[in-house]
Amino acid sequence: MSVYTPVSAEELAAWLIRYALGAVRVFEPIAAGIENTNYFLTAEKGRYVLTLYERLPPEDLPFYLNLMAHLARAGVKVPAPEPDRTGALWSFLNGKPACLLARLEGVPVELPGVAHCAAVGRALGHLHVAATEYRGRLNNRRGPGWWRQAARAVRPFLTPEQNALIATELKYQAMFAKTKLPHAAIHGDLFCDNVLFSDGEVSGIIDFGFAATDALAYDLAITVNDWCLEPDDARSGSLDPGRVRAMVGAYDEVRPLTAEERELWGPLLRAAALRFWLSRLYDLHIPRPGELTHAHDPVSFERILKSRVAETPRFPDL
Repeated sequence: MSVYTPVSAEELAAWLIRYALGAVRVFEPIAAGIENTNYFLTAEKGRYVLTLYERLPPEDLPFYLNLMAHLARAGVKVPAPEPDRTGALWSFLNGKPACLLARLEGVPVELPGVAHCAAVGRALGHLHVAATEYRGRLNNRRGPGWWRQAARAVRPFLTPEQNALIATELKYQAMFAKTKLPHAAIHGDLFCDNVLFSDGEVSGIIDFGFAATDALAYDLAITVNDWCLEPDDARSGSLDPGRVRAMVGAYDEVRPLTAEERELWGPLLRAAALRFWLSRLYDLHIPRPGELTHAHDPVSFERILKSRVAETPRFPDL
């Protein structure tokens, strides 16, 4: 959530005419993340996040906004889009598609424990159950086709060992290309900084910029790879069995995983690790200009992928 597109007070005021929010009290940039431009906005009517979508084509935006609106109506704790006076959920601001999202209470946890992992697994399960009723469809723009493209783009910046690891993993993942697993809308990026907690409970799931139609178990694998690392040896990239059981078990109670999803648990964890290693390599070596930009360190996901390859995890005993 870096600032790539600055918005002045005058530009904001002109854009907000289409809303009935009252006077603006706070307007400040959010200097975190890497994908879109975001500002905190507090007005008389409430607190919001103003998001300007930097990469998403306007024709894809309804998928994201209608998904969040659908999930919010289903009781999932996600930021609901604020409609303007005409009912529209987005419009252009400084040449970029922009929207207002409700700002949720709570803060992320930096060092999640077993209870946090269980709460997130349960919340993700409810999100996926609600998502199966969502009719919108959108191909994952960070799927296998993008993995191959990104691998070619970052190749000149990597060591022979790193390039060999990526090439080997791409061949491994290609063996599962035709596998049919339950699909629906997924979050696609449910890391620790995208979940808010209040009084020990999940109070919000935010940042749907990588949402897409994809395998639900893959979304769970993405989440496990970030939340369930060994707390005392995070540099190894290995998983903590207790945290994994807590998250996957809580998820499975809400949306029982199929036999095929359980069988492919190891490859899904490896796919999730590869996707985020490539993404971070790409953002580091091929950055975009922006006022307040951050590129996540790719080293952590290189370790995670190496760990998953060295010992492909089996589905936990629940």
